[in-house]
Formats: sequence, C-alpha cells, structure tokens
Amino acid sequence: MPALPTAQRQVWRWALLLSLLLSLSGCGINNIPTLDEKVKSAWSQVESQYQRRADLIPNLVETVKGFAAQERETLEAVTDARSRATSIQVDADTLNDPEQLQRFEDAQQQLSGALSRLMAVSERYPDLRSSQNFLSLQSQLEGTENRIAVARRDFIQAVETYNTEIRTFPGKIWHSLLYSDLPLRDNFQATTEGAEEAPQVNF
Repeated sequence: MPALPTAQRQVWRWALLLSLLLSLSGCGINNIPTLDEKVKSAWSQVESQYQRRADLIPNLVETVKGFAAQERETLEAVTDARSRATSIQVDADTLNDPEQLQRFEDAQQQLSGALSRLMAVSERYPDLRSSQNFLSLQSQLEGTENRIAVARRDFIQAVETYNTEIRTFPGKIWHSLLYSDLPLRDNFQATTEGAEEAPQVNF
C-alpha cells in the first residue's frame, strides 16, 4: 500500500487530534476549570450581598440617631464594625487564602453582632419603631440577611462540588495532569455559636 502524501498525513493527524480533544472534553477534562469559575462566581454573590448590607447601615445608623442620639456607644460600635468588615476584601485572587477568608468572616460576624445590638436598642424607642424610614430599612436589612444566607449556601455547594471533582475519578486524573495549580478550597465555618444564623431584626 503506497504511503500517504505528507499533506494528507497532516490532515489525518489534525483530524485525529481534534477527535481526541473532543472525546476528552466529554470525559470531564473541562469540569475542573468550569467548577472553579462557579466557585468564584458564587463568592462574588456572597461579597455582593455583604456589600448591600454594608450600604444599608449608614442610613440605618442615621435613622436611629435621629430618635436615639444618646445610644452613642451602640451607634459607634456598628459604624466601627462596618468599617472593619468593608476593609477586608477576599476576591477571586485571594479566595485560596484560608487566613484571609477567616479574617473576612470574623469581621462579618462582628458586624452581625453589632447590628443585633442596634436592633435591640429600638425596643426602647416606640417612635423609632413606628418610623416609616426605619421600617423600610428594617425590611431591606431582613431581605439582605436572607440573600446572604442563600449566597453563602450556594458558595458552600459550589466549593463542595469543586472539591469533590478534583478528589474523585476522573477529575483527580485531570487535576494531577492539567490543573495541579488549582488547590482544594476552604469553605465557610461558623466562628461563633449560631453564627450561621442571620441576626434577628424583627420588632
């Protein structure tokens, strides 16, 4: 049988390579980077909801101040906790740093505690509790806490799926061959008792 011309051999090589790549893509070779991007996207949602909460706090503090200016210590504690929480950033580039993630989560928990104390203050001020502005902010904050819980749940699930993929077959093979620079990711851990629950904002 005569040998194939060089050009035809090249075409066959490229066709074989293309068919190999297509078959590999069906075997999960792209799962790891896809799941990694889902983790980053889920984390962005967590950050977005924490930022939404931080954006509500100045208006909430000003509203309380209008009715309960003498609660200076509580108002300052909320403002300080907000400042600390917004000063710590964990973006996609630092998401693999467990210490940074823990500092971020600690700051968010301190802010949750300060908000709980601020909400307790309102019990002493009936006029504040009936203020339309305060009721609106309370409702928005309540909704935000729910969104934070959902975003955290989605992030936890995304990390679980990603970690499972790189620890089980065939993902473990692709991870060792192609994606060894992508590590296992740490997940949220409650830092205080009941920390996984949103602060109470009902009156």
